[in-house]
Amino acid sequence: MSSAPLSTGPRLLVPLAPGFEEVEAVTIIDVLRRAEVEVVVAGLEPGLITGSHGIAIQPDAALGDLDLDSFEALVLPGGLPGTDHLEADERIVRLTQRLAGEGAPTAAICAAPRVLHTAGVIAGREVTSHPSVRGMLDGAIAVHAPAVVKSGAVTTSQGVGTALAFALSLVADFRGVERARQLGEAMVVDPRDWPSSGNVGA
Repeated sequence: MSSAPLSTGPRLLVPLAPGFEEVEAVTIIDVLRRAEVEVVVAGLEPGLITGSHGIAIQPDAALGDLDLDSFEALVLPGGLPGTDHLEADERIVRLTQRLAGEGAPTAAICAAPRVLHTAGVIAGREVTSHPSVRGMLDGAIAVHAPAVVKSGAVTTSQGVGTALAFALSLVADFRGVERARQLGEAMVVDPRDWPSSGNVGA
């Protein structure tokens, strides 16, 4: 994959671990690049990373080759065992903690809010996730709806079926609501999934 030129917004990392959820990852990357957000896709290990359904993706770089201090936002795809690997990776946990401490955008979908929990950044926050992991988010306020939940600079979502709404909500945060709605219309996304506001940092 090659990253799109930066137009505006933060330098954003999407890490891929073996067993990531392919639809979620590609939706996040594709939609944010359509919006001209600088997205860097990093594999936890060098080379092709194979998702939970046998689809392999070539990241832009291996995580170990990147300066993680240069990133200003983080978006975590879900999937299993991908989330297990993200949660166990100290580099990802430390990056999550740094960004959250700075009030920088941190987002996770499906099972990946577990990583936010492990990093200790969602205590007392309203979040959502895949139903199968909501009981693992002790200390957070886990909710069933809406499909995308924002709590300050933390954005969470439920799974494959909410991936477009999740990605468009991030576009609204980084590039503005109007740009997100333009993309939603161009991609024939149900208007009910278009974001009505962006509130990263609120």
